[in-house]
Amino acid sequence: MKKVEQESLFKSFFLFFFSQSLLITALFFINYQKEVQTLDEQIFSQMRICSFDLQCKEYGIDFVPKDGHELYKLYKKQDELTSYFTIPNSKKNYLKIYLKKSLYTAKISKIKRSLLLQFLVLEFIIALLSFGFALYALSPLRNALRLTEEFIKDILHDFNTPLSTLRLNIAMLKSKFGETSQMKRIENSVANILNLQSNLRSYLNAHASQKEEFELYEFLQERVNLISSNYKNIHFSVAPMNVKLFTNKDAFSRIVDNLLSNAAKYNKNNGTVNIRYEENNLLIQDSGKGIKNPKRVFERFYKEQERGIGIGLHIVKKLCEELKIKISLESQLNKGTLFYLNLAPLTLR
Repeated sequence: MKKVEQESLFKSFFLFFFSQSLLITALFFINYQKEVQTLDEQIFSQMRICSFDLQCKEYGIDFVPKDGHELYKLYKKQDELTSYFTIPNSKKNYLKIYLKKSLYTAKISKIKRSLLLQFLVLEFIIALLSFGFALYALSPLRNALRLTEEFIKDILHDFNTPLSTLRLNIAMLKSKFGETSQMKRIENSVANILNLQSNLRSYLNAHASQKEEFELYEFLQERVNLISSNYKNIHFSVAPMNVKLFTNKDAFSRIVDNLLSNAAKYNKNNGTVNIRYEENNLLIQDSGKGIKNPKRVFERFYKEQERGIGIGLHIVKKLCEELKIKISLESQLNKGTLFYLNLAPLTLR
């Protein structure tokens, strides 16, 4: 199940479960108050009967002066429940019948246990219903995602034929007329499309379940050798590091390749790209143009240069979220940009 599907499932479940639980809690609270009220009425009725025959098992009996006491009313005091009744032919005293607070508390606790058990049973049933409801609500989304992914994969596959034709014709034109600025722009546009195609294909694949171990230093050397061949005027350096990662290598390659390509593409002539590892962070630093709005670079279609279409770093951000990598950056105009990739969740040593 993809991350967006998991999020949708959780939110649907939580919304249904929380709303139903809130309703059930309110109903049980009202029911608890009614149960307590019924218990109080039952106790008072038993006290009244006791005032007639004085046959009281749970209740105590006493005589008190009439002053300050209201008849036929249940008093809840700190240590007892009390009610007062008249005594035939007595002008000075009332009959006091009382129940110890500990016995009353025990009765209340019994009510609470009974209601709590019923509440937990209902909560379990609601949880099952909520999960079923969430799965049912998720079904249209999953179908839409599946159809969208299949459509995108078909489009990406269909790109291959026209792109191959373009590259072949460019090569033929270059051999016939030599390399021109117009051909160079066409080549760059084709390269951008190929890069976008690779990014989309990598993003559509399931990354979380396809993991492998690999040495970070060897991996970086390999990616640098591949990227640097297209940027002869940029100096790449990789500091030695003894780090082994366990993650999806293809997705991680797309992240690193995008960052390295951007570091070289938007660098100055004879600029540098330095790669090092410090405190669980992979640092990629360039001496390029810098970024005006670092907070917006991961937004879809945001770009500060004419080159590209503004989707590469957005896909990088999504891939980092898939692999549980925290990505951040610092940038100064005309001085360069520094990307941080926190690899702590992926590091084996």
